Amino acid sequence: MIIGVPKEIKDQEHRVAMTPAGVQGLTARGHQVLIERGAGQGAGMGDEEYAAVGAEVVPRAADLYARAEMICKVKEPQPSEYTSLRAGQILFAFLHLAPEFELTRSLLERQVVGIAYETVETDDGRKPLLEPMSEIAGRMAIPIAATYLSSPGGGRGVLLSGIAGVPPATVTILGGGIVGFHAAKMAAGMGAWAYLLDVDVSRMRSLAALLPPNVTTLMSNPITIEECVKRADVLVGAVLIPGAKAPRLVTREMIKLMKPGSVVVDVSVDQGGCVETTRPTTHSNPIYQVDGVIHYCVANMPGAFGRTSTFALTNVTLPYILEIAERGWRRAARAKPEIVKGLNLVHGHVTYPAVAKAHGMECVPWEEAAKR
Repeated sequence: MIIGVPKEIKDQEHRVAMTPAGVQGLTARGHQVLIERGAGQGAGMGDEEYAAVGAEVVPRAADLYARAEMICKVKEPQPSEYTSLRAGQILFAFLHLAPEFELTRSLLERQVVGIAYETVETDDGRKPLLEPMSEIAGRMAIPIAATYLSSPGGGRGVLLSGIAGVPPATVTILGGGIVGFHAAKMAAGMGAWAYLLDVDVSRMRSLAALLPPNVTTLMSNPITIEECVKRADVLVGAVLIPGAKAPRLVTREMIKLMKPGSVVVDVSVDQGGCVETTRPTTHSNPIYQVDGVIHYCVANMPGAFGRTSTFALTNVTLPYILEIAERGWRRAARAKPEIVKGLNLVHGHVTYPAVAKAHGMECVPWEEAAKR
């Protein structure tokens, strides 16, 4: 199979979809890998490293898209990339289609086979391709919040840890998944007092056993959310419903209850955000204020740490890329049920229920869509 790895063009996106080691794993099995010139630069991986393991460095993205049977990306295609895709081409990337109607419509028009990293799911409910990026985003959220909570950052001037005789900051984290767990660990490690909210009792028991005493786990409901938001110096949105829009758990009225100079970091912005006042921002222009509360809603947080994120992503995506390259996407889906969960779009049809529901579209079983 011919696999194309284009350079990411989303604002300040420093990741690339494959390391040289990943390329070597593919070329060793007889597959051809096309790498756009400069694709790995943001992650500290030069063209010569890719060429040394058998990749063909392609000067223009248009040529790469025209030749590749499968496109491996990190982030969803940007508008300028839509027309480069063609019918039947496999697109393997973070797609986050539920909150993005125009992206969904455009990919349907191009009739690609869209396999979303974020919805690939194992039998035990794990999201193996999303987990490492969630881990990074969770660990990033608290230091970022600490920066903007400072006076030079425009915040309340509260030191996250406090000091002797002065209380620490209060951090509220909505969602006890991978992002929430790592955000809670970071907050606790930096000395803050944290509230971690989730709706799963079993998950709360597990987290309570794992996390230190300065993290309090609470069952999530509107009353508890409002109370914890009101207390928070930092609010972290870490809610995920696979493939679907994030539920809006925090209203504008709740944001008004927060202290001026408090900070919101909505990590769930990729799926639309769990805070009513959330709107996507970029690394170049990361924050805005609503009712005196600082909002950080960058939609590609791990892109800031391109090298670490690229290695972490390739570690988990490569086995699936190899499977698809070796068998073709149909046989790979039949062999690995988790790939079926990743199928969001097939030949102009939505095949993932949550995406179809988000856009009021018909959900077609993937095997039926593959015949149309």
